[in-house]
Amino acid sequence: MLQEALDFKAESDALYALMRDMNEADFDAPTQFKGWTLNNVLEHLHMWNWAANESYVDEDNFAAWLGDAMTAIGKSSMRAYEADWNGGAKGQALLEKWHSFYTDMAARFVEVDPKKRLKWAGPDMSARSSISARLMETWAHGQEVFDQLGAVRNDQDTIRSIAVLGTNTFGWTYATRGETPPGPMPFVKLTAPSGAIWEFGEASNAERIEGKAAEFCQVVTQVRNIADTDLTVTGDVAADWMSKAQCFAGAPETPPAPGTRFTK
Repeated sequence: MLQEALDFKAESDALYALMRDMNEADFDAPTQFKGWTLNNVLEHLHMWNWAANESYVDEDNFAAWLGDAMTAIGKSSMRAYEADWNGGAKGQALLEKWHSFYTDMAARFVEVDPKKRLKWAGPDMSARSSISARLMETWAHGQEVFDQLGAVRNDQDTIRSIAVLGTNTFGWTYATRGETPPGPMPFVKLTAPSGAIWEFGEASNAERIEGKAAEFCQVVTQVRNIADTDLTVTGDVAADWMSKAQCFAGAPETPPAPGTRFTK
């Protein structure tokens, strides 16, 4: 059983529960994340959930779709393509479309061999990494929904995969910027929502990051600036990493400025 698939469903369910009683007009309100609307969030999550699922159920079709999608996106934009791909579905209809698909997808991925290699836009990845990435995206983009609706998130230990991804991508943060890490990955000691302690890297008092796991996940997914958290950051390498940490693929992105992402 692939635990990460169950965690993906749990995080998706939490977001669905928040949105299922929304008014139609509220789906078009711009959020603090680049002005995305809640419709944009669902369009993005649903299309890339479908893509990850398709890479498992029909690799050839996924590859053909990806080629066409990248060409179309290059001629317009990611947002425009995602809206078109979703057939113009909006509001509650789009919410239910996303909900129905991720429910079936999670059940399918529970049974996948965690080590099975799956094609993706970048390098191939394991099924475990694929569903963990969907979990991360759901949690990260879900944050602008929680913030927009003025809801405080009740995190669970299902976020562990995001913390793992956050530490595993220490080198990636620098590689995507054409930089060399200024030193080894700092020691990371996090308190999980359950109170459990999660530790990553070699123990060090000189270079370390310590605090709530949820806040670390917020920083590496760039939904909060490090200055807006209570994480304790010790050492030059740790400070540099937390100033630009990026656990997601793609071109380098700049974290939000202090005070610009918050629960309304």
